[in-house]
Amino acid sequence: MSTSTTTGTGTTVAGETIADLAFRAGEAFGDAPFARFQTAPGEWTDTSYRELADRVTRFGLGLLGLGLDAGDRVSVLATTRPEWSVAHFGIVATGAVHVSVYPTNSPEECAWVVGNSGSRGIVCEDAAQVAKIAAVRDELPELEWIVVLEGEADGAVSLAALHERAASREPQELHARAAAVTPEDPYVFMYTSGTTGPPKGCVLSHGNYRWIVRASSDLAPMEGDDPVLYLFLPLAHAFALLFQLSAIDAGAVIAYWGGDPARIVPELTQVRPTVLPSVPRIFEKIYTLAVGSKPPEEQEGMLAAARLGVRVRDMQVRGEPIPAELQEPFDRAEAALFQNVRALFGGRLERAVTGAAPIAKEILEFFYGCGVPVMEGYGMTETSTGSSVNTLEEHRFGTVGKPLPGVEAKIADDGELLIRGGHIFQGYYKMEDASFGAIDGGWLHTGDLATIDGDGYVSIVGRKKDIIITSGGKNLTPANLENDLKRSPWISQAVMHGDRRPYPVVLVTLDAETLVPWAQGRGLPTDVAELSRHPEVVAMIQAEVDAANAKLAPVEQVKKVLILDRDLTQETGELTPTLKVKRNIVNERFQEQFDALYGVG
Repeated sequence: MSTSTTTGTGTTVAGETIADLAFRAGEAFGDAPFARFQTAPGEWTDTSYRELADRVTRFGLGLLGLGLDAGDRVSVLATTRPEWSVAHFGIVATGAVHVSVYPTNSPEECAWVVGNSGSRGIVCEDAAQVAKIAAVRDELPELEWIVVLEGEADGAVSLAALHERAASREPQELHARAAAVTPEDPYVFMYTSGTTGPPKGCVLSHGNYRWIVRASSDLAPMEGDDPVLYLFLPLAHAFALLFQLSAIDAGAVIAYWGGDPARIVPELTQVRPTVLPSVPRIFEKIYTLAVGSKPPEEQEGMLAAARLGVRVRDMQVRGEPIPAELQEPFDRAEAALFQNVRALFGGRLERAVTGAAPIAKEILEFFYGCGVPVMEGYGMTETSTGSSVNTLEEHRFGTVGKPLPGVEAKIADDGELLIRGGHIFQGYYKMEDASFGAIDGGWLHTGDLATIDGDGYVSIVGRKKDIIITSGGKNLTPANLENDLKRSPWISQAVMHGDRRPYPVVLVTLDAETLVPWAQGRGLPTDVAELSRHPEVVAMIQAEVDAANAKLAPVEQVKKVLILDRDLTQETGELTPTLKVKRNIVNERFQEQFDALYGVG
């Protein structure tokens, strides 16, 4: 039986499963706006929760018309957009299982996910995505049909044709299917993008996601005065899915990005969100825009003002009076700096949450001091997204916060973080793994090295698989140096290398957004490949490396630098869809260049 709860600020529609969420939201929130999206650059329009329920009903009935049975798997290959959400809820309403495919995946990667999951059908965004599946169709004997969301494509059922199949069926047929779903039933297969090895399909139940939505209800305020969630992360990823479910539970507006990464900051100023989940790279980019590109003396003034802001805002959270000697300079900083930084996020942001990769403590402190609370959390696909998070009331920057309510955390003898709770996944589909991802006595072995302080704050030290052991037997954790370098306005990515080598070295890529305008102003070449070899740029990058090295013990310091002539990308397979570096791919792909740094070959 579904349940609903009422809070002090509004109604939520949380129930026992996700299967009927769209229908319950349609009833509870009616004509309130559900989705905000662009019809042209800068022109936004809304659709309602009632329309969401109607569209999900037609989509789900159309799938029944294709013969979809409860428990069947259906893949979705599309970008973050309202149609993704309609397809998702239409699939799970039938009792089928949603299988997430990243829209940036190659045809071969799509074949692995669709084939491994045994998907009976796939929903593709457009003809270009259909073409990926067509290229590997012979490898997918269990795939019976393709639905295309936009336009038409050879061999695919159009959305209009799917709706025609729905016309002869009654909505009650779909509602009965949704009502029959139990918390124990599989909800999604979410394939880990994986920094090592082939993706593994995490089986996550309806109960898993219902549990984590409740446990993370304080993660970001989705109620109150005109709550707006800006969503640009891939919905194929657990992080974005959790926030979407939380928003729909609370009847918030979901503002879907327009699809262009370069437009994220302008879109933030247009939709003026109250909630923003993001990976660190976006906050690093905005920090560079706000601070890193300024002269050193101006940077120091901004950072000093932000430190004052941190002190005052912490006092405000604790309900303490602010003395005049703090309030007056705080007010001056508010007018000169803080309001301008908040304006980069639209001016209404109540909470931002960062995860999926480490972020520098200094960046978090800067934004918080300016009134943009960016709270770092920790989780995995295997934990239905989240396990710990910092909050306004309890935060310690540089940690990933305290465990969520109901989550237990402890450190194994070898330093590995173990997690237990109702959000732990059901295992990998058709795969067994005796190490990372293993569950022993209910405890998930995360594969992350961590510490837990006396107050319960969790700090991630690094990945067990990322630890570099030099030929001299020294254990090195790459994250500290890499994070320091990525704060430079000139550096996009940094990857330490040195496993079984005599000393560590580092590969860096250049940030074209800041470096090219700088080069133009000096009359230098504007081609990134040329700049990577230019003596001025080489010297500038070396200075950044020297500054990062100065914070490390001699054995941890990198001895040589490889400046790549291009950036790492998803398309070349070096980054995951959440912009984490695939370290093993980088090490393999640039082995010759690394060898040259060590005088090998």
